[in-house]
Amino acid sequence: RMLKNAYETIGTVEEIKASLLETAKQIQLEDLQTCQAIGDRGLEVLPKTPDKLCLLTHCNAGALATAGYGTALGVVRSAWRDGRLARLYADETRPRLQGARLTTWECVEEGIPVTLITDSMAAHCMKQGLIDAVVVGADRIAANGDTANKIGTYSLALIAQAHQIPFFVAAPISTIDFQLSTGQEIPIEERHPSEIYQIGETVICPPKVEFYNPAFDVTPAELITAIITEKGAVAPSQLSQLNIKQSV
Repeated sequence: RMLKNAYETIGTVEEIKASLLETAKQIQLEDLQTCQAIGDRGLEVLPKTPDKLCLLTHCNAGALATAGYGTALGVVRSAWRDGRLARLYADETRPRLQGARLTTWECVEEGIPVTLITDSMAAHCMKQGLIDAVVVGADRIAANGDTANKIGTYSLALIAQAHQIPFFVAAPISTIDFQLSTGQEIPIEERHPSEIYQIGETVICPPKVEFYNPAFDVTPAELITAIITEKGAVAPSQLSQLNIKQSV
């Protein structure tokens, strides 16, 4: 979109730059409005209980990862705004600790009650009845609803299913790649092993150890309760309806 604007704008370099800046600001505003809509659509599918909800999220899908408000954290923000949220539980999200460093910071800044847990504590928290629903973001969604997100999301979905807890993915329609039939076609980035074997400058593993560090995993559609978009929440099997709406 920015390239198209640059090619189509006639004028001086300064005039082209000014046009690009206005386009960028418009994209930013549209993304903010999209995230706010995702948050509000999420309220429609969260569990209806007499008590306020406790939600669990993984990684950071908030204002820091978007133009503001966030996708998964957009749902959290809307729930907090409407008085439906008691507390957010945030996975630390190893190995980069986006949950510990970013998600908790956003919540503290806005006064949203947040409890940080290690990734391996999620099952225990669910068994103790501390979690009412899981809401995560997405980096890419295939046409059948298979969803790629930060590593650890797949295991969280399996745990949620085992405890009969709804598992929601919050993402804009633009995240859905209708050219990909299933999640098996989504490429998975493997990151540098130093993210695993050291913290800061401190090496925590013995020498000659081998490492495997995929940045994402793919959660099968059958583990996902609904995918929350700016146009509404749908079951993974109904994503094609959104593609039709976009085409129109």
